[in-house]
Amino acid sequence: MTHDEQETGARQFVGRRGGDTVTLVDGSVIAGVPEAKQAAEEAGRELRFDFLDDEAVLDLLHRRHADEEEMFSAGFKHGVPLALVGFGAVVYWGGVAQYWETPTSRNAYLAVAAAVLVTQIFFFVRSAIRVWGDPVRQNLRARAAKYREIAHIARRGGAEIPAHYPHYGPYPFAATFRPDVDDREQSRSKGADDHGNG
Repeated sequence: MTHDEQETGARQFVGRRGGDTVTLVDGSVIAGVPEAKQAAEEAGRELRFDFLDDEAVLDLLHRRHADEEEMFSAGFKHGVPLALVGFGAVVYWGGVAQYWETPTSRNAYLAVAAAVLVTQIFFFVRSAIRVWGDPVRQNLRARAAKYREIAHIARRGGAEIPAHYPHYGPYPFAATFRPDVDDREQSRSKGADDHGNG
């Protein structure tokens, strides 16, 4: 059980990184709208997940929140230093280095700055591939995205569902379902399976 799960109620989850807690909508509410029930059943066969099972959905949303936290942390850890160093290198070039008298000094500065930036870009890309490209995590995101879609179908059909439930945005990338990936197989990025177990 994660820290967030301990702080939320039995049927609650954190809707987005740093957001408010949200109460799970019962699967029976979604199933009460025929179009949503049909979409849930079709998606269940396609994504190998029961979108009307409250316990399974709650676990999915807890794991999706943890995944979002880790994605943000990985991006922040490498993205912020990359942006700062890149900005500093450009400003220093514009204000100082380009006016140095010898081309050798200017070229040396450019070579060092380029090497530092390339190294940071490498770590940023490696982190992105590890976190965003992990196939087990992608299956998790694909299921969360589909659940959001199903919930919105139910809401449009008259079900009592909050406007942005489950409060995760659409997933324009890194949410491709990979049927060849076993959910129990070890995640390449963290040594944890799709349920967060080591």
